[in-house]
Amino acid sequence: MSEIIAGVRIPETAAATEATRLMQEMTTPLLYHHSRRVFVFGAIHAQKLGLEPDPELLYLSAMFHDTGLLTPFSDAEQRFEVDGADHARRFMTDRGFPAAAADVVWTAIALHTTPGIPGRMGPEIAVTNVGVLTDVLGLGLDELDRGRVEEITAVHPRGDFKNEFLQAFVEGLKHRPETTNGTVNSDVLEHFVPGFRRTTTVERVQGAPWPS
Repeated sequence: MSEIIAGVRIPETAAATEATRLMQEMTTPLLYHHSRRVFVFGAIHAQKLGLEPDPELLYLSAMFHDTGLLTPFSDAEQRFEVDGADHARRFMTDRGFPAAAADVVWTAIALHTTPGIPGRMGPEIAVTNVGVLTDVLGLGLDELDRGRVEEITAVHPRGDFKNEFLQAFVEGLKHRPETTNGTVNSDVLEHFVPGFRRTTTVERVQGAPWPS
């Protein structure tokens, strides 16, 4: 039987089903429920915006978007968004997806925390970002039907989401703080990690090895 949440049908393709299983087994309930909410919120916003993202690509983008915070998806040498994007691309390539489709998902995940750019790109990229912003920051929440929102959070409860989500970021990034430079993630580390202070762009420019 098809799974429908707040009027949004969850994709039933082999890749979507496997991604669901992987996220349930290899991530945390916090990130699993968050990722599923991101998909549903993204799909609802797409309807409101008149966009038609490919449901499977949007689902894979949502399910893998925060995996870079966790082992075995993480890599200490790059941004967590790129970790998740790289893992999603490998997942798709190994299952025979066209390179163009894998590129869409890679970009949606890599840019999901970047302000101002995803909305100018393809529908999967744009609404992955909007879904994230709705679930994390409440962007556009007041524009959504309250009944649909309550159905989403009943199926995928938030619990103590704010505190647990921020702690997940700290745990996933505190060992690689340099990868947060120039991103919103540095805000989290500066707030929660004692002694950490981000280097500002002004300091980087002024400290460059040029005489002027």
